[in-house]
Amino acid sequence: MHDIKWEEPFCAEGNNCFRLGTDTDGNAYIAVAGQENHPLTDTHEALRALVRDIKAGKADHLL
Repeated sequence: MHDIKWEEPFCAEGNNCFRLGTDTDGNAYIAVAGQENHPLTDTHEALRALVRDIKAGKADHLL
C-alpha cells in the first residue's frame, strides 16, 4: 500500500468516525477510523467532486 497521509478522524454522534487521506501519487482515500488498511481509493479530483456534491446537498436524500 502507498504511504498515506491520514487526516484526523471526522466523527459524528456515536463515534462513527471516518478518515480521509492522500498520497504523493495523486490518490485519495476514505476509511472507517481504525480500519485504514481497507480504504476506498480514487483520485484527488474524485474526492473533491464527492465533497463538493455533499456540500451542495446531493446526498441529503441518504440522511
